[in-house]
Amino acid sequence: MDDSRLIVSASPHITSDVTTRRLMGNVCVALLPTLLASALIFGPRVLLVVGVTVFACVVFEYLYCVMMKKDIPVGDLSAVVTGLLLAYNLPATIPLWMAIVGAFVAIVIAKQLFGGIGFNFANPAIVGRIVLSLSFATRMTSYIYPRTSVDALSSATPLQVDFGADVPYWELFLGTHGGVLGETCALTLLLGGLYLIATKVISPMIPASYIGTVVIMSLIFKQDILYQLLSGGLLLGAFFMATDYVTSPFTERGKLVYGIGLGIITCGIRFFGTSAEGVSYAILLMNILVPYINVLTRQKVLGAKRRVRKTAGGAAK
Repeated sequence: MDDSRLIVSASPHITSDVTTRRLMGNVCVALLPTLLASALIFGPRVLLVVGVTVFACVVFEYLYCVMMKKDIPVGDLSAVVTGLLLAYNLPATIPLWMAIVGAFVAIVIAKQLFGGIGFNFANPAIVGRIVLSLSFATRMTSYIYPRTSVDALSSATPLQVDFGADVPYWELFLGTHGGVLGETCALTLLLGGLYLIATKVISPMIPASYIGTVVIMSLIFKQDILYQLLSGGLLLGAFFMATDYVTSPFTERGKLVYGIGLGIITCGIRFFGTSAEGVSYAILLMNILVPYINVLTRQKVLGAKRRVRKTAGGAAK
């Protein structure tokens, strides 16, 4: 008899040859169209900002692991993806030293101090963006504006002012308006998101439930649906940031709850809050709730019996 048949191991028992490097590589491929579109819209400085954030994230991860005498995971490309996503949350005018600060927060504080990949409590790029937004609000909202039909937009994105009737939907769809690098061109974000779904890198449940909730909330509160979908960071967040393996639920019911929660919080901040954009804060808040969502939506173990609680008198309940 083959002794290997008697080995008992922990789940998962079904494995595949898919590696972290391969998954992260697919994410990088999905993000490339948005990088090209951003460079065309905002100019060549986009490439400099992206290069600096990616390089800084890789270096910070390498140096931290060397100092802590840990295995160096730079080859898994997770730091590269974090650098790309962080850059996509920054304007092209951001001072490079601020981008480096954001990379430090994302890699060292939000990721490595919690144990590295697989242990971070929130999406590192989201944490980096929020810290930069709270610390350098003026520079984080200083945008380069392409030539559009709206000349008055010199200090606000589509979500920061109510100009939906003045800007055609096609400009929102193609990204020819002010904003951060990776949030403007809805076309390339959709193409990248569909690529991730087609290659089974992400499940469609989270982006579908997230976007669907925003649509329903927009209908309830009589908001322009296309305006809400094409403006701000909704598509970038739904396809690329909310779907992070570590910080999103692993059960199908949990993903549904997670996506609905994201949509409700995003719309709550957009419609009633003082902040024009709510995607970053929605993802951070729901990331914190993911462990509880996993517990409440996990399947019952095969063959397990329901736990019987006893009252103070000893009777079963």
